[in-house]
Amino acid sequence: MTLSITENVMMRIIGKVELRELVLYSPQHIARLEKAGKFPKRVRLGPNRVGWVLQEVLDWLQERLDCRA
Repeated sequence: MTLSITENVMMRIIGKVELRELVLYSPQHIARLEKAGKFPKRVRLGPNRVGWVLQEVLDWLQERLDCRA
């Protein structure tokens, strides 16, 4: 099974380091936004590992960009 580039980006999970490069908020602020339903929810990958769906984070960023116009 092969995924197109668009499908591959949508299903890509990013970790905390890459999230921090995309979103310039502290981990504590991201957690607060998640709890309030204002940021994409993390995905639990294991007992000590979480990640975020890249496309959901990119969509969230695009919403911020769209609001500034």
